[in-house]
Amino acid sequence: MDAKPMKILIIEDDINDYYGFLECAKARNDIEIVGITDSDIEALKKVKLKHPEGIVLDLELNQGLEGGTDSFEFLFKLRKLPLGYDPIVIVTTHVNSKRTYQILHRNGVDLIMYKDHPNYSCEQVINKFMSLRQISPKKNSTEEEIQSMREKISLCISDELEKVGVPSNMIGKKYIIEAVLYLIENENPGENVIQYLSKVYKRSDNTITNDIKNAILHAWRVSPIEDLLSYYTARINPEKGIPTPMEFIYYYFDRVKNMI
Repeated sequence: MDAKPMKILIIEDDINDYYGFLECAKARNDIEIVGITDSDIEALKKVKLKHPEGIVLDLELNQGLEGGTDSFEFLFKLRKLPLGYDPIVIVTTHVNSKRTYQILHRNGVDLIMYKDHPNYSCEQVINKFMSLRQISPKKNSTEEEIQSMREKISLCISDELEKVGVPSNMIGKKYIIEAVLYLIENENPGENVIQYLSKVYKRSDNTITNDIKNAILHAWRVSPIEDLLSYYTARINPEKGIPTPMEFIYYYFDRVKNMI
């Protein structure tokens, strides 16, 4: 369990729940309530200032003393804040609607708790936060593992390209590495590889293609024929003398995929 208390922001207009959450905070040392408000406008200000790890959001806010009371608007604006992390959001509500719940989950809500359930309590809400808090680091760990694996695959592709003489200082090499990664990470890619690179690097399809061609042409001009025959074993059209960009990319896709 995390050593520091979990910072929680409460967005609630029910006076009973208001005091219920305060009593919970007094009775335990694993949470810290950093604010209670009945306004989505004020809540956004507190999020920016306090950086809560968890947020309780009452779905049915009445007209608040501090301004707006639109829970959905709060969720929409919360997702656009440049926080650098994703707060755990638990919605509490009297609404029992599958459609509403689906909309809430699509807008980043982690859990929905039905207030009219016989077991509902402020203590139960806090306990759910602590459970979700234990899951969050695993998500971060998974993301780090994915990024680490991506870097390892990138290095593997780079090493293979250097064997045939594609130097790191050519921008075409960067495009080739990204293209191979795209194919490895997307078993059934939804768009042409060159079009994908064009979107990522904000360059025209022709510019991307020409830069890749130049990288391949450089390799075939400077590398000994023995190296090319050893490290690039795919058939090459004798009329062209060198692989096309797509032939080259798919060769290394197959080669690297079999290596990882």
